[in-house]
Amino acid sequence: MKNSFTQTIKNEITNDKPMDKKRAFVRDCFVGGGVISNPSKTYHLEFTLDEKKADKLMEILVFFELRPKKIARGGQSVVYLKDADEIADVLKIIRANKSLLALEEMRVEKAIANNINRKVNFETANLTKTVDAAQSQIEAIKYIKKKTGLSVLSAPLEKVARLRLENENLSLTEIGELIPISKSGVNHRLRKICKIAENMKASEIND
Repeated sequence: MKNSFTQTIKNEITNDKPMDKKRAFVRDCFVGGGVISNPSKTYHLEFTLDEKKADKLMEILVFFELRPKKIARGGQSVVYLKDADEIADVLKIIRANKSLLALEEMRVEKAIANNINRKVNFETANLTKTVDAAQSQIEAIKYIKKKTGLSVLSAPLEKVARLRLENENLSLTEIGELIPISKSGVNHRLRKICKIAENMKASEIND
């Protein structure tokens, strides 16, 4: 938007729209001392007023079933709301309908972006975990191969070990398809191999 979101709202509501006294009071408080953050970043609406007006505004907002809070700042009172739904309700109260629509659009865009980020972070974490696990498995197999050779393993474990070494980038599901066994079956065998490597290292240290 060319103007700030606050100024956009003030431009919309300063057209002397007929409304009841309570709504008009909230509108006038916003025009005189209201500030709203960019909803695409955060949700915050505040009114900076003298104490008498602030108390009256608090009463009116509570009348509209909102939950405003009040603090003192620089010798004046600040009435504020941080809940997105309640901020939207204030825009309804002062009949800033175009700005309300813009707010809702930004809320939807923000929700979609946050949802995408959560999914990406989740998938990245899972990928990192999978890569780390595969690396640990490969290191365990290489350790056993170097110390005793893979033939020391049982036939099922040896087969999985060799496939893991030969196909470092394959998933457990893909390795299982080569045998064939289930993903959980491959994982179970690899866990056994890692445990064997751990026991061999522990025995080596004790010796």
